[in-house]
Amino acid sequence: MAGMSGHWAFAFGVLGNIISFIVFLSPIPTFYKIYKKKSTEGYQSIPYVVALFSSMLWIYYAFLKTNTTLLITINSFGVFIETIYVGFYLFYAPKKAKVQTVKMLLLSVVGGFGAIILVTQFLFKGAVRGQVVGWICLVFSLCVFVAPLGIVRQVIKTKSVEYMPLLLSVFLTLSAVAWFFYGLLLKDINIAAPNVLGFIFGILQIVLYVIYSKKEKVILKEQKLPEIQKPAVIVADENMNANKKLPELTLEQIIDIVKLAGLLVSTDKIQISTCPHDTNCGVKAATNVENMPKLQTVEAS
Repeated sequence: MAGMSGHWAFAFGVLGNIISFIVFLSPIPTFYKIYKKKSTEGYQSIPYVVALFSSMLWIYYAFLKTNTTLLITINSFGVFIETIYVGFYLFYAPKKAKVQTVKMLLLSVVGGFGAIILVTQFLFKGAVRGQVVGWICLVFSLCVFVAPLGIVRQVIKTKSVEYMPLLLSVFLTLSAVAWFFYGLLLKDINIAAPNVLGFIFGILQIVLYVIYSKKEKVILKEQKLPEIQKPAVIVADENMNANKKLPELTLEQIIDIVKLAGLLVSTDKIQISTCPHDTNCGVKAATNVENMPKLQTVEAS
């Protein structure tokens, strides 16, 4: 029975390695956007710094335990790829974000990790040392799953999922399931326990992404106004080239045309109704036409 449990633990450990490998690669689209825009914009470095620190802790824990080779392999890759992410972020981040990221690195990776190694090596021995480091790993594994909740807060505040890494949330959820069963089968609570909350937080992020992405689409649809096509005004002349177009008439010219048309119609009606037999009506009408507003001349370009 123990042998069967060991085989299943190895299977879930391999599955956890594969999914965690994808988890570590999932931020690549995010950093590709940063590279294209040459700016980190609303993205934060906290998840990557915490993930780097957590991977270093798990490697240290794995060296203190037995049968944890699968923890060493995936977390070694984690240290490598998270270091690249943090360096990439520092390169494109504004000055304020750079200062904050450097402070977090010094506080966690240099100060925190160094202090943990010194304290556990000098104050604890044997199995007790492994237990203490295991509990520390448990706490910081929870921080890895909780870190993206800062982005969740931003999503709720802005009602936008632009800066929420959905792929990271999905694969963190799947990874939490695999590593939970791995720890459960090895009877290692330090591995199994944090992945319970990891699964819950992952589901929460996915649900929020679905809700706010739909709301964002509705808002964009409501704000989109119908486009009004502007009619093209073309004045053609027999003496002009057929392919040549005059510039569009101005608003004042159009108003003058409307006034002229109205005066012509009213003049004809008055002439017919008031003096049908008067031979001088034509002269009067001509006089009225001369007093009408003149159109501005538009030269063909």
